[in-house]
Amino acid sequence: MRIADWYFDFISPFAYLQSEQLDRLRPHVQLRYRPVLFAGLLKHWGGKGPAEIVPKRQFTYEHVLWQAQKLGIPFKMPPAHPFNPLALLRLATACDATPDVVHRIFRFVWQDGRLPDTPLEWFELTSLLGMPNADAQISASRVKDVLRSETDAAAARGVFGVPTLIVDDRLFWGADATDMAIDYLEGAPVFRSDAYARMRELPTSATRSE
Repeated sequence: MRIADWYFDFISPFAYLQSEQLDRLRPHVQLRYRPVLFAGLLKHWGGKGPAEIVPKRQFTYEHVLWQAQKLGIPFKMPPAHPFNPLALLRLATACDATPDVVHRIFRFVWQDGRLPDTPLEWFELTSLLGMPNADAQISASRVKDVLRSETDAAAARGVFGVPTLIVDDRLFWGADATDMAIDYLEGAPVFRSDAYARMRELPTSATRSE
């Protein structure tokens, strides 16, 4: 079976929406879950996150709520956004990013609408994951190094945002690219067309000056 890499950060509500649709990909590929720090990708590419542009921030939240309703996916905004996802990413990394752990964390934040930013909520989440020594585990150098190296490796592969699926070195970005990825896996002819190939060679005729 083919391998697909799924890059995500818990900060992204769209990554949550795609996480709830990943079963649609399982007949076609074996998925590898890869936590990355979205802020690290933004820094690498010199970009801004949607929540850093005021009108885009509002539309992003409205759009994700609409998408969740349309898809029938339970959704509740956490009490604040953006938030610092580092502890959650390290938590997933310490658990080798197993699907069960990743989905439980996503649902804690985006289905229950909670952030583990108090000792009690952190204890509830880590207990849910069966990690009584979570604080020590996520502070380990190995965990920090793995997360950093995964983020660097993702950027090297061209990943610029989350969620991103990579299949056969083809990049599918965003929850709304799920159908596109499935079409590719099912051999839709557009992906073998001359028009599609031209997209990778299209020249630039103007660039924005700083």
